[in-house]
Amino acid sequence: MSRGMMAGIAALALTALPAVRLTAQAGHDPAHSPYMDLHRGVTLRVTGGYFAGSRGSDNTPVGASNGPTAGLRFELQASGALTVAAGVSYANTTAFYKTAYETAPRTIGPINNDLVLADFGLLLSLTGGKTWHGLQPYVGGTLGLAIGSKIAADTSGYNFGNKFTYAPEVGVRWYPARRLSAELGGRLLVYHLSFPTIYRLHVLPTITTPLSETTIHPWGTFGLAWAF
Repeated sequence: MSRGMMAGIAALALTALPAVRLTAQAGHDPAHSPYMDLHRGVTLRVTGGYFAGSRGSDNTPVGASNGPTAGLRFELQASGALTVAAGVSYANTTAFYKTAYETAPRTIGPINNDLVLADFGLLLSLTGGKTWHGLQPYVGGTLGLAIGSKIAADTSGYNFGNKFTYAPEVGVRWYPARRLSAELGGRLLVYHLSFPTIYRLHVLPTITTPLSETTIHPWGTFGLAWAF
């Protein structure tokens, strides 16, 4: 092989090398990549759903539950994979109450007993700062408050009041466009019910039964959002 031919092959290899490196680094042709960068900024999400779960034990089924929800959620993408979220929802739930002063207490209801659910949380994208084929699965958790009211006909002194809540959360989002997304999600909201002392007289099975109880509430949600 002549020196001129060897020099030509070497020059061709050097010319092709940057393209090979770029292809190796990118992994996908950008025009056909299954990944799309998420828009960085504030997102407003309108949500709906259904709030279910335990009202309490067979002796104290007085907690609010079982109703549709509607709300708003504000989100800020804090990093490629991490999003900070804060939201508030109205839950059109029902509750029961006990005639605690009767020797054989009755359970009355269901009666409308709405809740306001406010929370703050962190969401972790399982696809980082991108979507995969327009999809973004995520996991997260929230802390918040469940705010309820007293049933006027309940003379026992029981009042739902304000409850500290916490919940694990999972979901998936679909991005038909970079700023527009639809979401299906679910949480398991946990809080504690507290009962008045009069419940020890006839409602609770023994005098040593605790005057509080933990309830767990599956909460399925759907939403539409726009990133600003």
